[in-house]
Amino acid sequence: MTTTQLQPMPDDWRRALAVVAHPDDLEYGCSAAIAAWTDGGREVAYVLATRGEAGIDTLEPQKCGPLREREQRASAAVVGVSTVEFLDHKDGVIEYGTALRRDIAAAIRRHRPELVITLNHRDTWGGVAWNTPDHVAVGRATLDAAGDAGNRWIFPELVEQGLEPWDGVRWVAVAGSSTPTHAVDATPGLERAVASLLEHRTYIEVLTDQDPETYVRGFLTQHAEATGERFGGRPAVAFELFSR
Repeated sequence: MTTTQLQPMPDDWRRALAVVAHPDDLEYGCSAAIAAWTDGGREVAYVLATRGEAGIDTLEPQKCGPLREREQRASAAVVGVSTVEFLDHKDGVIEYGTALRRDIAAAIRRHRPELVITLNHRDTWGGVAWNTPDHVAVGRATLDAAGDAGNRWIFPELVEQGLEPWDGVRWVAVAGSSTPTHAVDATPGLERAVASLLEHRTYIEVLTDQDPETYVRGFLTQHAEATGERFGGRPAVAFELFSR
C-alpha cells in the first residue's frame, strides 16, 4: 500500500497565533515546528484558554495555576515565543460556545495572524483514545473564531473595544490530528522542543515514573520519526491544514 506523503507547510507568512486549552498542549508535539519558524524570523504568540490549574491531583488549583503559568512562559521562551496570554476559562470544564469564540476572535484581532494553530478538536486521538472536552471545545472554537474575527457583525462589542475585524487568517493548522495533510521538518527544532517540554517538569513528574528527560526525548523523537515516514524520511511535525 502506498503511503500518502505529507506536503510541506506554507511558508509565505509572517505571524502565527497558537490557541490551545492548557499549558503543555503545544509542547507535546508541535514546538519543534515553532522553534524552526521563530528561527526564520517569524512571529508566534501563544493564547491558552486555561492555566491548567486542575491538572495535578496533588496540588490545589490556586497553587497549581500560577506554577503551570510560570512553566508555560519558560517553555515558550525556549522556542523563541515571548507573548503568552491566558483567557482564564476554567480548566477541565471549558464550554464550547459564543463566550469562548468571542475570546479567541478577540485574540485573533489583537495579534492579526496569517496562520492560526490549534490542537486536535475531534472526539478521539486516532480512534484509540478519548480526547478531553477542553481540547475539543478549544480546537473547534478556534476553527470557528478564525471566521468570526473577520466579520464585524459577529461580536460587534469587539469593535467598540477597538478591535477591528481581521480577515487575514489564511490557514488554521491542527496539531495532533489523525488525518494530517502537511508537515514541518522537526530536525532544526527538536532539541529545543525537548528542552521546552522539560520546562513542564512539575506536570511531567506526576505523569511518569521515568526520568523526565528520558521520557520527553523518547516521546517527541518517536512521534517525529513516525511522522517522518510520510515526509521523505525526515523527522517531522504534522498538521491538518484548513485553508480559508
